[in-house]
Amino acid sequence: MPSSNRLLRVLVTPPKPGMLDFVNKAKWDAWKSIGNVSQDEAKQDYVNLISSLVAAEGPAQVVAKPTGSSAAFETLLVTTEDNITTIRLNRPTKKNAITVEMYNEIIKALELAGNDDSVITVLTGSGDFYCSGNDLNNFTKIPEGGIEKLARDSGELLRGFVKAFIDFPKPLIGVINGPAVGVSVTLLGLFEVVYATERATFHTPFSQLGQSPEGCSSYTFPKMMGAAKASEMLLFNKKLTATEACQRGLVTEVFPDSSFQTEVWTRLKAYAQLPRNSLALSKQLMRGVDKERLHAVNNQEVEQLVERWLSDECMNAIMSFFQAKARL
Repeated sequence: MPSSNRLLRVLVTPPKPGMLDFVNKAKWDAWKSIGNVSQDEAKQDYVNLISSLVAAEGPAQVVAKPTGSSAAFETLLVTTEDNITTIRLNRPTKKNAITVEMYNEIIKALELAGNDDSVITVLTGSGDFYCSGNDLNNFTKIPEGGIEKLARDSGELLRGFVKAFIDFPKPLIGVINGPAVGVSVTLLGLFEVVYATERATFHTPFSQLGQSPEGCSSYTFPKMMGAAKASEMLLFNKKLTATEACQRGLVTEVFPDSSFQTEVWTRLKAYAQLPRNSLALSKQLMRGVDKERLHAVNNQEVEQLVERWLSDECMNAIMSFFQAKARL
């Protein structure tokens, strides 16, 4: 693979791009420092860069929808069986990275699960990963309205996404089948129970990417694990093992990987035999104490993130991540 600087050369000297136009910002910076290659070379190198970033995540895979699925989704498998609605992130070759489409489908799946006849709802992942956070392509698709519109639209999508978890009426249980990153971790503070395999890890690298916490984690994490322990994760990017996450209250219980699925689903099927209305009403009593506060925190976090996405600091941090990835 060519060097990262050579991969980021441009066809012609462009005007300086907006804050979140990461692809064109990479072109612009590279041209300032090099700027003396032919258009054909630059074009081929840039094509190679984009191809390498996409290829690094593995080929696309379509997984068949199993019998008994309650609805058709492109990025999820949603099934209802034994009084349990299961929402399974279903991009295993992409480590279940969350696309814009997946954000919208999860919102829809939660809406359906909240109104169906199931007793509990489970969120888990296909393959070896639970979720690797945001798909990088979310940051490279600039709409006609420009960078500011991308930031605003992304903020509104995130606001509605987190709101769906805050307002979900039934017990929500996380079955963490592998590593979890970013928003898939921060949301866990809104679950009733979180079970994890021993090989799971939990990472929220916000400051590394010039961003700030979301998923109400700026409120739920200090509340469950104390300010100092929460700061290690949310400010200083500490990655937790499953055991450490359990010790901090983020995870309810850790299971050996060899027996994880058997033990967890046996327990979940037993929970699903409990009276549905009793569970739902009890959850509402417990959640009601903080619900207004959670919505306020969600709004504050989204507003802060939109500002972050439009900042030079965030843009430079994410470009550094792209360039490091291109060198791998």
